[in-house]
Amino acid sequence: MPYETGAAAPMSSVGVISTWNNVPMAPPDSILGITEAFNKDTDPRKVSLGVGAYRGDDGKPLVLKTVRKAERMLMEKALNHEYAGIVGLPEFTKLSLAFAYGKDSQALKENRIAGIQSLSGTGACRVAGELFARFRGEGSPIYIPTPTWGNHVNVFDKAGLEVRRYRYYDPNTLGLDFEGLMSDVEAADDGSLFLLHACAHNPTGVDPTQEQWAELSMAMKAKRHVAFFDCAYQGFASGDPERDAWAIRRFVADGHCIALAQSFAKNFGLYGERIGALSVVCTDAEEAARVTSQIKRIARPMYSNPPLYGARLVAQILSDDALAQEWALECKAMADRIIAMRSLLKSHLMDLGSGRSWEHITNQIGMFCYTGLTKDEVLEIRREWHIYMTDDGRISMAGITSDNVQYVAESIHSVTGATLRASL
Repeated sequence: MPYETGAAAPMSSVGVISTWNNVPMAPPDSILGITEAFNKDTDPRKVSLGVGAYRGDDGKPLVLKTVRKAERMLMEKALNHEYAGIVGLPEFTKLSLAFAYGKDSQALKENRIAGIQSLSGTGACRVAGELFARFRGEGSPIYIPTPTWGNHVNVFDKAGLEVRRYRYYDPNTLGLDFEGLMSDVEAADDGSLFLLHACAHNPTGVDPTQEQWAELSMAMKAKRHVAFFDCAYQGFASGDPERDAWAIRRFVADGHCIALAQSFAKNFGLYGERIGALSVVCTDAEEAARVTSQIKRIARPMYSNPPLYGARLVAQILSDDALAQEWALECKAMADRIIAMRSLLKSHLMDLGSGRSWEHITNQIGMFCYTGLTKDEVLEIRREWHIYMTDDGRISMAGITSDNVQYVAESIHSVTGATLRASL
């Protein structure tokens, strides 16, 4: 039957020419793919230990009470929703830099820190990567630790840098390979760029001691290396924001012109708001102004300007002394729960009669625990116990609760015990 005049013809793929006919399916993200598999699993025993987002002891997402209070305060202000500038919310940036560098930072007092609001820590890394590529040369190297957060490689590669590795984690001791790290710092060409995790190293949870940080600072200064800190867990690692910022402040005090990527996802529970900051310590205020202008030039064609809502929440909390103190207590409570779950997990494994040492569980710090499990052991736990963690054995301690910690310990013991028996 012919179509009536003006009637829409039925949709058909016949004769359609698509640009995307030969586009292959991309592999799933190594972490988010695990979450997808967990969501599809119908076993009632399943446990998610993959994605690094805080959960309360009930296993549910937590919104901080201070964030709720800040939301009500913002509602009363009846603010508009106009665009932010390229640099974002200036009050947020000022407060975030004081949060990281310290309110009494001499560099801040001298106005020699360039800084803008960013799309969380990832966006800060991406903009910084392009800044380094632009002014150090396309394809110039950046040294990142082995291992590191999986997205670092993608971010810096896309920014135009050549990703190189330096030794960091020792799988034999399940701790820091400080000798290897220092050796690689010494072997790198003078003036090389090094990415450092400010605290709660992701994925290992292994951090240098303050004495080791101080030694590393002096070694990098002697080589005129550039330190780029990624700080995603300030306050969330130890429960003390001042302590977690120690390495950043030591390097600046030692005369380094560091770059710094900050994220407020974990410590403020603002994961989906994508709130962060990028800053660069310069030699004087005039240099900082020039660097800021170039950061803005990079951000403009990338995302134009950052979101306001989460930045307003952080600024509201950090600008109010009473609210900031209340936030610090909430942040410490999150850190303390993580620390408590580490102790419980280790205790249960020891009670089960494990032949392995699990001291590294409590020696590590922050959101993640690098268990030392092999890929085969991880896959067996996933298959038999329906517990989901990354293939390298990294678990998110936030996913462990009082209710499931015994079950998780039993799953780990089931595969590590078999490994030990096989080796006898």
